[in-house]
Amino acid sequence: MLAATLGAALAFGAPAALAGTAPVSPSGSPAKAGVAPAAPKAAAPTSQSATWVAGTRAYFVITAPGDTTAVRNAIAANGGTVFHYYDAIGVVLAHSASGTFATTMRGVSGVQKVGATRTSDVPADAYNPALPANPTQATTPAGEPARADMTQIKADQAWAVTTGSSSVKVGILDTGVDDQHQDLAPNFNAADSVSCAYGKPDTRTGAWRDVGTHGTHVAGTVAAAKNGKGVVGVAPGVKISSVRIAEPNSSLFFAENTVCGFMWAGDHGFKVTNNSYYTDPWQFNCPDNLDQAAIIEGVKRAQEYAEGKGSLQVAAAGNENYDLANKTTDTASPNDSTPVTRTITNACVDIPTELPGVVTVAANGTGTTKASFSNFGQGIIDVAAPGSNVYSTAPGGTYATMSGTSMASPHVTGVAALIASTNPGITPAQIRDKLATQANDVACPSDSRCKGTTANNGFFGEGQVDALKAVGSTPPPGKYFENTGDFAIGDNTTVESPITVSGVTGNAPATLKVGVNIVHTYIGDLKVDLIAPDGSVYTVHNRAGGSADNINQVYTVNASSEVAGGTWKLRVNDNAGGDTGKIDSWNLTF
Repeated sequence: MLAATLGAALAFGAPAALAGTAPVSPSGSPAKAGVAPAAPKAAAPTSQSATWVAGTRAYFVITAPGDTTAVRNAIAANGGTVFHYYDAIGVVLAHSASGTFATTMRGVSGVQKVGATRTSDVPADAYNPALPANPTQATTPAGEPARADMTQIKADQAWAVTTGSSSVKVGILDTGVDDQHQDLAPNFNAADSVSCAYGKPDTRTGAWRDVGTHGTHVAGTVAAAKNGKGVVGVAPGVKISSVRIAEPNSSLFFAENTVCGFMWAGDHGFKVTNNSYYTDPWQFNCPDNLDQAAIIEGVKRAQEYAEGKGSLQVAAAGNENYDLANKTTDTASPNDSTPVTRTITNACVDIPTELPGVVTVAANGTGTTKASFSNFGQGIIDVAAPGSNVYSTAPGGTYATMSGTSMASPHVTGVAALIASTNPGITPAQIRDKLATQANDVACPSDSRCKGTTANNGFFGEGQVDALKAVGSTPPPGKYFENTGDFAIGDNTTVESPITVSGVTGNAPATLKVGVNIVHTYIGDLKVDLIAPDGSVYTVHNRAGGSADNINQVYTVNASSEVAGGTWKLRVNDNAGGDTGKIDSWNLTF
């Protein structure tokens, strides 16, 4: 979902910091769309505790890394309690109902920063968290057709090189994951899954489960199993763990939850984490604000800790169609109480996506266009990936289509996992570099907001990721053939694009894969045939789809009666006037 606005709600139209659900309206916190979301009500206590009192707030108390005993003692002596702490990075999470707690603690020797992480009370549920529901699972029929988003980044071709290594762990920091889903269960790693809601690990079985739908959808894009049903993720052979950082009821992703998630990722060997959200309640954290300065420092230290342990963080850029390189106002914060309009500068940062070392992902719409909702910014965006109308897993064994930079980010996370699978021992910095160098350049459109060059610009960064190039290989020699030449399709005309197949003996397979990428403004006009070397005709598309644009699909053809070697053709017949297009590319996989 939209990463910039979703902090308060994991999908478009919800007041959270999620970076992608469906760009239905600009009111969601996933990706600030320029309209302040309605303030969510503070969550009613879901489980009472003698420890909880009204007015309890959460604070980061930051000191030098190492032994935090002295600072923890000072917290207890000044009206606070220690909820959790991380000696390795010098961050203590304190709770207090005292209105003077932060001011008092800022005067304590050894304390570097103190800041409230919320403008609302800590829910009572923090002291006795309820377990998320374990939904009843639907049955999925057989069949997992190649999806447009996967063929667009050549993930389907990369699988001929690797589907990913089971030794590569990927963390899904999100609303949770439905680990029982038939497309996720084969790759789910329960041993390294956890809830980090409220800022400390909850390792009870099922604490990691989804309190929404967003995390399960993201997980499927990364690593849904290649099991003949549903969908396939970019890296269907890697292991995924759920780190739930969203809180129930509010679906907010507070900074202490993110810190817990990053520390967990570092300590549990996650090679990559996906972060399709921003840290609530501030869409942008400004260093001249004492509270927000502490949030920046706490999350930054946790990210650096995780990276130091070998973990790369990938994050969504956000869904507000906002120039992150030219910040002027924030109308969505704080989203846990009453948002106000405030003037900001580029010193204010969207966390975690703008932290050093984090890969920032923009969303493509159709093909290599900019998704209308995607945030942008020269020097901010690293790479781009499909983020519109992405079909993936949903809780209860179901599937759903969502849009947002939240959907783009897991494509990049999956590619990063494939890179790690083919390069054991690779460092986070090396994965970042490989993502950049293997991306396909995308030039700026005719839009004055897009700054930079074709090689690197504010809309697409280094370009759209390419899974096949990223794994450093091509499909097995003699097995994969492609024609990337453009062949214009005029009204009421027929055009053919040839591919010459050599080095393949015997007949074609019964499961010959025919990848078709046609750009056309009315696909109901088109009849598309595969022509075998002996002239036999196999129709793959016959005037279906009505007024829909473009065909980007992989078809399976039983060509077992055909000799493989020779010239194959893709024939496209336009049967009506008024709309034209081209064969952009097509391919055969034997």
